[in-house]
Amino acid sequence: MPADLRIYPSDSRDEGFLPSVADVPLATARWCARQGWPVHPLAPGRKTPAANCEMCRQPGHSRAECACPSEGRWCHSFHAATLDQRRIDRWWGKNPQFGTGVACGPAGLVVIDIDAHATKSPGRDRILPGIPISDQVNLAGLTNGFHTIAVLAALRDMPSPADDAGTLRVRTPSGGLHVWYRVGDSRSWQCSSGSSPGRALAWQVDVRANGGYIVAPGTTTAAGTYTPLGSVRRPAVLPDWLAQELERTGHLPASDVPAPRAVPPRAQQAVIAAGGGRNHTHNTLASVLAPVEACGQVAEGGGFSDVLNRAAYTLGGLVAASRLSQQEAEDLLLQTAAAARPGQNHRAEQIIRSGMAAGLKRPLYPGSVR
Repeated sequence: MPADLRIYPSDSRDEGFLPSVADVPLATARWCARQGWPVHPLAPGRKTPAANCEMCRQPGHSRAECACPSEGRWCHSFHAATLDQRRIDRWWGKNPQFGTGVACGPAGLVVIDIDAHATKSPGRDRILPGIPISDQVNLAGLTNGFHTIAVLAALRDMPSPADDAGTLRVRTPSGGLHVWYRVGDSRSWQCSSGSSPGRALAWQVDVRANGGYIVAPGTTTAAGTYTPLGSVRRPAVLPDWLAQELERTGHLPASDVPAPRAVPPRAQQAVIAAGGGRNHTHNTLASVLAPVEACGQVAEGGGFSDVLNRAAYTLGGLVAASRLSQQEAEDLLLQTAAAARPGQNHRAEQIIRSGMAAGLKRPLYPGSVR
């Protein structure tokens, strides 16, 4: 194990120390817990969770009714993760060959897991989900996750996370890289697999967040050791541009869709201008949808989620006031959103459902708007 895994002048003794391979895995688990990262045991020599007790492996067993956590036993993978040093001492003390897993959600972490597997690339629509790649673009040299995340970053005029020396980065035994970030707000980012035909950030780039775990730095498996790079041992805050990409690719649950806000002045004025007559409905809708359309003039950002949410809330109020049908409102919103942000249909549908559901509870009549 390289000497640079141990002490760094810029770190305190407690926060900068990471055990060497000569230290027992217990020290790794203790160190992670001191960072505020709940840990759980991994099977000896493997990167998978340690097996549950026999009772937990019986058919029909429910994790919700499991007595293991209250009785101090590990079970159910990252659901057993703990910061309790006494419990950690007991688990790893009795099983010194255990590896260490970190539960990403409770730890407030988002880890970008970049793979370097020698596999055939998928169709162009799955290289960077939601970003069309023309047939004229030569993809011959694009062979792994380091390439796809670099291309995504370049499209946003940002450095690749793989090159981010300002955060904790861990080289994996297979030649991949774990780039650790911490969540800077209350959003609950979700996991994904880069090979999935559904939610994905980029081909061969996985996301470890809520509902998942990551192998702790310093952990050794039969394939090798998860080795930190450089001297940084603390995760930096998730960069804004990367958060936008995760949002664009559906890494937030529906509950994290922006909360409905009051009808904005522009929408209020549009409703007033309609004068309550169906003859003016077209002009009303055009005014309400204009801010969503305007987001299409910028590559990213522009407060798209919030703008779409406001429009959905407003149209929900108009539907409740019988100014137009719900199907018509949803179709218009989806079409406008798709034109402004191609490839983000799933996310747009979540926002529209949330905004309209709230708007339907507050009928919006032209004469009652202040």
